[in-house]
Formats: sequence, structure tokens, C-alpha cells
Amino acid sequence: MPFSKIATLATAVAFASKVACHGTVTGIVADGVYYQGYSANFQYMAAEPVVVGWSTPQNQGNGPITPDAYATSDIICHLGATNAQTSAKVAAGGTVELQWTAWPESHHGPVIDYLAPCSDGDCKTVDKTTLEFFKIDGVGLIDDTTVPGTWADDQLIANNNTWAVTIPSDIAPGHYVLRHEIIALHSAGETNGAQNYPQCFNLEVTGSGTATPSGTLGTALYTADEAGILVNIYQTIASYLVPGPALYSGAANSSESAVPAATTVAGEVPSSSAAPTSVVATSTLPVSAGIIAPAGSYPTGAPYSNSTATRTKKTKSACKAKTKASTAVSVPTFASSVTIPTASSTPTAGSDESSSTIAKSATTSSATSSKIPSGTTLDTVLAWIASFYTEHKDTAYSGASVARRQHARAIIPRRVPQ
Repeated sequence: MPFSKIATLATAVAFASKVACHGTVTGIVADGVYYQGYSANFQYMAAEPVVVGWSTPQNQGNGPITPDAYATSDIICHLGATNAQTSAKVAAGGTVELQWTAWPESHHGPVIDYLAPCSDGDCKTVDKTTLEFFKIDGVGLIDDTTVPGTWADDQLIANNNTWAVTIPSDIAPGHYVLRHEIIALHSAGETNGAQNYPQCFNLEVTGSGTATPSGTLGTALYTADEAGILVNIYQTIASYLVPGPALYSGAANSSESAVPAATTVAGEVPSSSAAPTSVVATSTLPVSAGIIAPAGSYPTGAPYSNSTATRTKKTKSACKAKTKASTAVSVPTFASSVTIPTASSTPTAGSDESSSTIAKSATTSSATSSKIPSGTTLDTVLAWIASFYTEHKDTAYSGASVARRQHARAIIPRRVPQ
């Protein structure tokens, strides 16, 4: 493996361990069509996929935008965000469902959605600082019977980390930026303690509406000391006003009931409960290539399954999950294609049968297997990769594969059978 790829692998693995605690939107379903969102892992790929989510490669920590940055462009679509290069199509009055990775249960707060029309025609080049957003959805405190209360984000978590928003039926057709956001208030009792997690997506809205609501610049949506931002949620709250401008008069009431399952996938194929029996792995599938899945299937962004069906088992938040300092790892062998069982033969997700079936499949389908020495940990692997790269990055090889193998063995102490 070239040294540059080894270094990239080490960086990607380290990055993956840093983003577990705060969520991100892996994809959206617009009028039944699944569209992949942006992932910070894209920057490690030779060619980044074209997706509907705005790019935020600087957000490697998957962290928040805090009130001291409300006047900067980062509050608009997150840290250093740049335009998405394609759009999801949705009819006015239709539904957009946003599928999150696991959101931490301790990060209570409102969920808010905005739209802003694009002056450039397709949102691919629009200056984000000129976008004027009008609020189409905003849910805050739902029940304060037990402090800190039940919030919109709790509703999102209960709905399998998914949020559905309705596009106003009266707005004029055209291209818009959808700004979707969770504001975490667990530390908002102190100045600069609120945490904003905005993300943006390009939409092409169809229909015959004529309304063109006025909006607010992204850098003027919030102030650091407004009541919905500077608030102590660990005491009884008589009422809570969702931050930002007033809700657009034509906005529909937020509904978190199940929405129709996606039947088409735009772009890369995500995992689903019922998918074609054979899927060939590819990283160059054009975004325009819609793939029809069997009726009733529900594609979601791998590796997270976000069906809107009611969850029967509550999962721990990523931030609360405890991990050991060193975790033993195994290195699987990957095939060039993946065979997915049909719906009739797929066990129920989350069941013991499903877990054992997957484990057996992973064991038996490997073309070859490599036994990892006892005691090998993730830290061991990363340390070896780092030392190998540092010591040998300037080594000139003659091209002989034997030389490479000998070179690698030379820096690894042989294990003597005990």
C-alpha cells in the first residue's frame, strides 16, 4: 500500500473516533426519494460524491457553532460550509425527512427549519451570506413536567433520529436552501453555552404557488442573549419561545408521524430493509442515476438505519456510551460486490437472529482470512501505521514486491511461540 494511503487511513480512523458524540444528517428523503447527505469522510476520497448536503470538511470534530459566532458566516450552514452541487426535488406541500446519526440524549433543545430562495438559479454558486431565510418549522419545549423536560430533539430521537418537515404549499417554485438545525441547551444557562448544529441542503421545489416570503440573513437569525438561547433548562420553565424570526404564516404544523417509505434512491445505494438481491460496489455512480427499490423498502444512509417506524428498543446516546482505552480489532476482507438478502429472508432488525446471521455471513463470505495476533488493539495498529510511515516515507524502492515484504517484516518483532 502506498505510504500516502497508509497515512490517509490512519487519519480517517482517528477522525472517525472523534465524531461519535454529536450527530450529523446522513441523508434526506424528499417526496419518497432518498438523497445522500454530506460526510466529512468524503475529503479522504479520491473523488467526492455529488450530494445535496452542503460540504463542511472543516467540521472534523462534528462540533457546534456557539453564540459568539452568530454574526459570522459559520452560523449559516456550519463551519466553512460550501455549496452543494445538486438538489433534491420536492413538491410544495411535500415532506422532507432528515435522517440523523445518533443524537446525544443529554443535548436537549429545539429543532428548527428554514428556507431561503437562491438568486443564482440552482443554489450551486449562491453566496450564503446573501441568503434570506424564513422559518417553516420550529419545535421547542414539549413537556416540562419533569425537569429538564421533553424537547423537540427527544422527539427526534424517539423517531429513530429522524425529523420530518413539510414544505409550505403556497411558496413559488424554484431552488431553495433548506437550513435544518438542532440547538442544544444543556449548557445554555451560562453565556455562550448554547450549541447550534446547522446543516444545509439544496432543494428544487415544484408546484404552482406564488408566495415569496421575506426572510432574514443567516447572520441575523439569533442573538446571544435572547430568551431561547440564554436559558437554564434545569429549572421549571413556564414557557419557551423558539429562537429566531417568527414562523412563516403559511408553514404547516410540524408532524413527526411516519412518512411514506422511500422507493427511489438518488446517487449511491444506501442499506435498506429490502433491497435488490445483488449490489455491485461502486464509488462513481452518478447522482442522477435513480435506483428503484422494491415497494415498501426504506433506504437509509449506511451505517445508520433511520426508518420512521416506532422504535421498540431504546438505544444509548453516543456520548453516554463508555469505551475502553484500547479496543481489540479484527481486519475483515472485503469483496468487490455485496449480496443483500431479500425481504422475505431478512430477520427483523435488531433481533438476535439478525445479529447471528450477519456474523455468520461475515465469517463465511470472506475470500481469505488473516489471524490477528492475540492482544492486538486499535492503538497498536495506529501506532504501527504512524511509525511505519514516519520511518519509511522517504524510502526509495526498486519496485520489487519482495523488498517491500522484507522491509515490513524487518520492523515488526517476530512472535516466538510460547
